[in-house]
Amino acid sequence: MRSLFEKIFKTDSFHLLLFWIVNLYSLTFRIRLVNERAWLQRLQGGERILLCTWHQQFFAAIRPFQNYRDYTPSLMISKSTDGTIIAGVAKRSGWNPVLGSSSKGGAEALKDMIAGLKKSRLAGHVVDGPRGPAGRIKAGIIRLAHAADAVIVPFYTSADRAWYFNSWDNFLLPKPFSKVTLTYGEMIRFDRPVGQDDFESQRRRLEDVMTPGLQGRLARLP
Repeated sequence: MRSLFEKIFKTDSFHLLLFWIVNLYSLTFRIRLVNERAWLQRLQGGERILLCTWHQQFFAAIRPFQNYRDYTPSLMISKSTDGTIIAGVAKRSGWNPVLGSSSKGGAEALKDMIAGLKKSRLAGHVVDGPRGPAGRIKAGIIRLAHAADAVIVPFYTSADRAWYFNSWDNFLLPKPFSKVTLTYGEMIRFDRPVGQDDFESQRRRLEDVMTPGLQGRLARLP
């Protein structure tokens, strides 16, 4: 029975159905974008932009991020069953899913992400996915930004009414008809690191910048 469901979850028909369900659900949100213009102007001026967020917060961004579909931005997604489902929805939203993660196929996926970001000038990255630990930024985003000579733009989602799942990431799902805010942080450009200590310092700096944007019980992380 489990294998049957897994086969269904991987079909194009299921991905299309889920895409429409997500979009119809998201249409109930009253979305406000904060500080979007700054990085969009840089993108339109030829700058490479790497948008990043926490795993708990990506759902509310699915519909508004369809506004960037003309760039065909890349997004790294794990090779798990859940990842395949998310990739199907992302592809129909105008994004280019790149399958791989730090635990499986990461090196090849990172190469594809670098190539995609250089070509389209826009990409997205979930900094603590796909399995956490929550609030811990992995090294991939720093490597990607350096290799593609890209500016990092953190973003955060919040809602005035939301459910929080009892999962490792305390996943945030805005309730229907809630007010949802997507806030883009300040643009960050890291110089090429001089040694591993410098690289780790950059990773921790980004972590320090993004940690205050965590929601739910993760907002209490130090």
